[in-house]
Amino acid sequence: MASKLLSRALRFKTFGSKQSPSKRNFYLYTPEPFHPFPDRHPDWKSALEAVRAVKSGDKIFLHGAAATPVRLVEALAEHSINHNLKDIEIIHIHTEGPASFTKPEFEGVIRSNSLFIGSNVREAVNRGSADCTPIFLSEIPLLFRRNIINLDVALISVSYPDEHGYCSLGPSVDCTRAAVQNAKVIIGLVNHNMPRTFGDSMIHQSHIDVMVEDKYTPLPERPPKPLTDVETEIGRLIAENLVHDGATLQMGIGSIPDAVLSQLGNHWNLGVHTEMFSDGIIDLVEKGVITNSKKVIQTGKIVSSFAVGSRKLYDFMDNNPYVCMLDVSFTNSTAIICQNPKVTAINSCIMVDLTGVGGQVDFIRGAALGLDGLGKPIIAMPSTTKKGESKIVPVIAEGSGVTTTRAHVHYIVTEYGIAYLFGKTLRQRAYELIKIAHPSHRESLEKAAFDRLKCMPCP
Repeated sequence: MASKLLSRALRFKTFGSKQSPSKRNFYLYTPEPFHPFPDRHPDWKSALEAVRAVKSGDKIFLHGAAATPVRLVEALAEHSINHNLKDIEIIHIHTEGPASFTKPEFEGVIRSNSLFIGSNVREAVNRGSADCTPIFLSEIPLLFRRNIINLDVALISVSYPDEHGYCSLGPSVDCTRAAVQNAKVIIGLVNHNMPRTFGDSMIHQSHIDVMVEDKYTPLPERPPKPLTDVETEIGRLIAENLVHDGATLQMGIGSIPDAVLSQLGNHWNLGVHTEMFSDGIIDLVEKGVITNSKKVIQTGKIVSSFAVGSRKLYDFMDNNPYVCMLDVSFTNSTAIICQNPKVTAINSCIMVDLTGVGGQVDFIRGAALGLDGLGKPIIAMPSTTKKGESKIVPVIAEGSGVTTTRAHVHYIVTEYGIAYLFGKTLRQRAYELIKIAHPSHRESLEKAAFDRLKCMPCP
C-alpha cells in the first residue's frame, strides 16, 4: 500500500504549460490540494480556451449545487460541438442551471452521469440519454479515492485567491474535495461572487491548472418560498414535540425543513451538523437559538457539506469562521453523527407505504444510533400531493426508488399528527400511519392494509 501511495505521490501533474514530478501530501487516501507549490501558477484563460483541455472519451467532474460553474458548462457544450467530440462523460451531483449538455443534440457527444438526480437532468434520465448511479452521498468520495472512477478533468468554482494564494470551494465542498484530489486537470472558474468558506473548502491556486475569471455572474439562488398552512402545521408539530433544547439538527432541503426552522425561535442551544442548509438557520443564529455549544463534534461551529439559498445566505457564509464546510464523507458519517447530543434529523419524502418507508439514510441512521439514546429520525410530508392523492400508500409505486427501509424510520409526521413506528409490528405501523393520513383516504388505506396484512390494523 505504501509503495502504491508513493508512486502516486510522484506522478506527473501539469501546471499550465509546465510539467514536472511533484511530491504531494495525502488526505485520507489521495493527494491533498492544500499546500502551495513554489513558483507554480495557473494559466489564466477565457472559458473556451480553458475547456480545450477536454477531449473525446474524457471523464469530467462538474462542481454542483450553488457552486455550479455555469460559464464553464456553456463553454464545454460549445467546444464539444465545434470540435466534433464524442463519448464525454460528465459526473456530478445536483447542479444548478439548464444543464444544456443533456439536450438531444448532445447524444453521443456528452452523457450525464448523475450521482444525485436534479430536476434539470431528470427528463434526460427518463428518456435513456443520461445515466444515474444510485449511491449514498457519504460514499461518493470513495468512488474517487478508491479509483473506481478516474477523472480526466474537474470543472470547479472557486473564490478569488487571497494574498497567500488560497481559493475556497465556497458553498459546495461535498464530494468536490475528493474529485479534485483525483482529477488529472483542474479548471477553476474564479467567481468574484463566491463566498469564502472554511474547513475542507480551501485549495491552493498552484494545484489549479487553468483559471477563468468571472467578475459578474451571481451564484444560483434558491430563496425560501412562502410556507403553506399545511407546512406550517407540520413545522409546529415537529418543533413543539420532537425538537428539544440542546439538540443537534440535520435538515434536508425544501419547505418542510424550513417550516420546522421557522418554529424554533423559543428553543435554546441548538446545534447544526447537517448535509446541507439554507436561509432558515440565519435568523436562529442571529437570535442566539443556534449556538452549537452542546455539540461534541466541531463544538461551537455550524457543520455542513454544501448550502443552497439566497444571496443573504451566501453573504452570511462569506469569511465566517462560524461556518465549517467539510467533506461529505465526514459530515454524513454515521459514526460521527451519532456522537452529537439529541441528533434530530428532519427530512421529507415523496411517499411512505403502510409499513413505513422514506428517504435520507445517513442522518436517519445517525440519529437512530445516537450515543445518548435521544436521537430522533424524522420523515415529514404533507398527507396528500397537490392533486389530492394520498402520500401514504398501500405499497410504493413500481419503479420508485427506495432510499430508507422500514427499519430505519422512527417518526413520520404529517399535518394530522406524529406516527411513532420504532418497535411496532406491521399492523401497528399501518394503524399509526392511517391515523395521520388525510381523512378522505383513511377508509381506503384501512381496506388496503387488511388486504395486504390479512388482519386489521390495530394499536
